[in-house]
Amino acid sequence: MNAADSSVLVAALVQSEPHHRACSALLDKAGMCVYSHGLAEIFNTLTGGRSGYRIPADQVAELVEGSVLPFVEVIALTPKDMVAAMHEARRRGVRGAAIFDYLHFVSARKAKVRRFYTLDVEDFRSFHRPGDPEIVHP
Repeated sequence: MNAADSSVLVAALVQSEPHHRACSALLDKAGMCVYSHGLAEIFNTLTGGRSGYRIPADQVAELVEGSVLPFVEVIALTPKDMVAAMHEARRRGVRGAAIFDYLHFVSARKAKVRRFYTLDVEDFRSFHRPGDPEIVHP
């Protein structure tokens, strides 16, 4: 099994994204998981986030429902998982908003994935340690 963050999922959904083909191909493969919060990040990005998209909310919900959920396993973190990640944060160099990326990575570790796909490789490499999933650009 592999995991992807929301950057990969957004690129898979939006044909004008530079990495659309590669990300779409990843989503089509069986055995992909995503952290549950990533679904909200897709919504944020496509309805009015910094990327400049202004897709209506109901259309984004339909995209997530029809083009993401059938192809991924959604991984949830318990409050205990999140607090454990926060305790681990200092040793991993995680501060501030980096916790959001880190929780994607924690969910991937929880799912025991081999590879973690992201368009933001450097952000994730900063807290990667031996034994963690490989961080891969699609």
